[in-house]
Amino acid sequence: MQRSTAAAPRSPPACSLSAGATDRTHAGGSSQARPRRIFITGVAGQDGWYLAQQLAGAGHLVTGLVLPGQQADAEEIRTIEGDLRDVDSLVRAIDAAAPDEIYNLAAATFVPASWEAPDETRTVNALGVRNLVAAMLRAAPSARLCHASSAEIFGPPTGRPQDEDHPMLAASPYGLAKAEAHKLIAETRAGGVFACSAILFNHESPRRPPSFVTRKITMAAARIARGLGKEPVALGNLRAARDWGYAPEYVEAMQRMLAAGEPRDYVVATGRATTVGRFAELAFARAGLDWRQHVVSDPVHEREGDSEARIGNPSRIERELGWKAATSVEALVRIMVDADLALPAE
Repeated sequence: MQRSTAAAPRSPPACSLSAGATDRTHAGGSSQARPRRIFITGVAGQDGWYLAQQLAGAGHLVTGLVLPGQQADAEEIRTIEGDLRDVDSLVRAIDAAAPDEIYNLAAATFVPASWEAPDETRTVNALGVRNLVAAMLRAAPSARLCHASSAEIFGPPTGRPQDEDHPMLAASPYGLAKAEAHKLIAETRAGGVFACSAILFNHESPRRPPSFVTRKITMAAARIARGLGKEPVALGNLRAARDWGYAPEYVEAMQRMLAAGEPRDYVVATGRATTVGRFAELAFARAGLDWRQHVVSDPVHEREGDSEARIGNPSRIERELGWKAATSVEALVRIMVDADLALPAE
């Protein structure tokens, strides 16, 4: 299940692809001419779109799973209807795609909403992953699997960098479901399957839905700067800090994980945290405005744990796979605000 995204540029901003993302055999890493066959769930979402664009642009054969009646904004790929809640539909889709690699990016993604629908969140984010693994073992048992896990498996932010060995102390229905799926991937790997989890910390782009605080801020700054409204944007704790990276780079990290010699889980993060207030200051300044005149703090938007910073420790992936976040939060804000300023008026 993917949430729809607002309009955004057709082509992803520049992102350097790893050497591991080019043609290579899985055994031994030697190069080959044959394009790889890729299967992506959640292809209509932010991460799925960027991943599909990168892989299709590199000449690989990309098939994306979409919900019945859903559209994927990517002409370069083939789409097949299916649902993580329906294992038979997954078997049919994977059998048709005959993939070398599977990326599971489909999820109910908005953490606050998981409190309102905990059963549905677990059905999609945990049991859906179980269905996907079962379908993969039936239809493409030799494929490699990368699952999009989440920093939410670690529980509330601690203010200290969190690495792969941090205990799973998930406290939200979303985090608990992601932790259950994370453990399933580890069990699948122990059974001899090349399966790994990318523990993704916050990562943003112009394709992030406006329900997320970063896009809420950049859209508000663009709206006010363009004279489309003067209503201030209401945010929660302005001192809350998150480790925000750039989504196209994070999907490249997942490609490196599937190109590695052995499957391992990796934290994907920048290692730096920025407060919500600072993000708003940067966004409104990019739009030529003083954020203090357009932002209000409303306790109704605050979440448990907001007083601490959530920071990832990416040292393992930097050391073992050579991946490092390259886009600063300042550059990320510029990319997002500029894209929102360029949107057509509604």
